[in-house]
Amino acid sequence: MLCFPNAKINLGLHITEKRSDGFHNIETVFYPIDWKDALEVLENKNLTSGASKCQLHCSGIEIAGANDDNLINKAYSNLSARKSLPPLNVYLHKAIPMGAGLGGGSSDAAFFIKTVNTQFNLALSEDVILQEAAKLGSDCAFFVKNTPTYAYEKGDKFKDVKIDLSAYSILTIFPNIHSNTKLAYSRVTPKKANINLIDFLSSTKPENWKGVLENDFEESVFYHFPEIKKLKDQLYTQGALYASLSGSGSSVFGIFRKNELPEAKSFSEYLISIT
Repeated sequence: MLCFPNAKINLGLHITEKRSDGFHNIETVFYPIDWKDALEVLENKNLTSGASKCQLHCSGIEIAGANDDNLINKAYSNLSARKSLPPLNVYLHKAIPMGAGLGGGSSDAAFFIKTVNTQFNLALSEDVILQEAAKLGSDCAFFVKNTPTYAYEKGDKFKDVKIDLSAYSILTIFPNIHSNTKLAYSRVTPKKANINLIDFLSSTKPENWKGVLENDFEESVFYHFPEIKKLKDQLYTQGALYASLSGSGSSVFGIFRKNELPEAKSFSEYLISIT
């Protein structure tokens, strides 16, 4: 079975407090975009003795680290403890860049769980699928429903939020820089949010977001990578109504009116996606 895991962007991101467990409480809104990987799951009927029961075959953008550490393999292992699964060949073509704040790895894992559930008639409820996805990372469960979602606490608690940007175009750019989450936190001072994200995003349009809707990681990421700040500024120069870093970076996105989207050649040196 073939599926196409998509990316997400963050509409606002507030780091509100340091937790006693060493993590941070945050609040943000995840919004799905049309930047996609390709994932195919096939039963492996010719498994060689001693080989992993989940054989991951990757193409496209190179994935750092060992295959065994990939979230798809971890998802297979977790599901196997719950249900009987056959050996699998999993073919993943990566188009969503990593270290970009777009959630590509989390999306691949969530779509893998949903696909395996359907393909092999596991009859897992949506609640169970959400539980399995949540084991793999704080944003992984978002991709189960894959609709605009307010995330809070460690980014692993969710509420539905009504936001529709279909009347706009979203240009997302990866500047070929891998942003490290630890580095992104290095200059962050937790503080109370200046707005209620759900109320603000539900009641205003992107025309009114500039200067109000903030990503608290920008100060730190832009300090370490000023070229990313220049890219955000360029989006505004090109006519974006709103532009921001996504997540902890390094991708930035701009929201444009449909008839005012800049030519793709303006950003030809980067990986881009238009939603």
